[in-house]
Amino acid sequence: MDKKTHIIFAEDEIALASIVKESLETRGFVVHLAHDGRKALELFQELNPELLVLDVMMPKKDGFTLAKEIRQLDDKIPILFLTAKSQPADVVEGFTVGGNDYLKKPFSMEELIVRIHNQLKRKDNQPDSEIITIGNYLFDFPKQSLQYKGENKQSLTHREAHLLFHLCKNQNRVLDRSLILNKLWGSDDFFNARSMDVFISKLRKKLNKDPNIQILNVRGYGYKLIA
Repeated sequence: MDKKTHIIFAEDEIALASIVKESLETRGFVVHLAHDGRKALELFQELNPELLVLDVMMPKKDGFTLAKEIRQLDDKIPILFLTAKSQPADVVEGFTVGGNDYLKKPFSMEELIVRIHNQLKRKDNQPDSEIITIGNYLFDFPKQSLQYKGENKQSLTHREAHLLFHLCKNQNRVLDRSLILNKLWGSDDFFNARSMDVFISKLRKKLNKDPNIQILNVRGYGYKLIA
């Protein structure tokens, strides 16, 4: 693989987690390990992974709950459940909450790797349908990049891309501050609100080559993207 594929692997059995992580890394993957669901969500919000492998029975946040929350932020990233829960109802729930595949324990590493490759191929074959024009900019949401006409692309972080995506979807309308804080940060408390203000400032700088683009602060309500 020319570009390393980043995977978040959430598994609370430490010995199993280490074995799987090492095996995947020998195949060229970059594996970010979490031993509970809350940490896995933090990693997802910080990084830009290509795939998630989630155990279901985890402390702090189980895999099904985690998948539901991730699907509110990203409806395209492949999610593969890895679990000892093998009843038909469990499998159905796994797909219902947004899982793309479901592998029962015990499993072979070869099967896991084949399933990972299959999910990545499906993702790569999806059309880039979310390329959005913002004034004189092209915003490629799936690739998390922003390009001013005729210039090189600039990369966006995972959170910058998702925040800009929601602003675009609500262009010329107020984006509710509390709603987006809960969706992207998980809480609308004071510290997360200050964090979002920082991200808004970063987006304003990245869009400042087009004077017709503004991100307005509508006091008491949220933000409005005007282009």
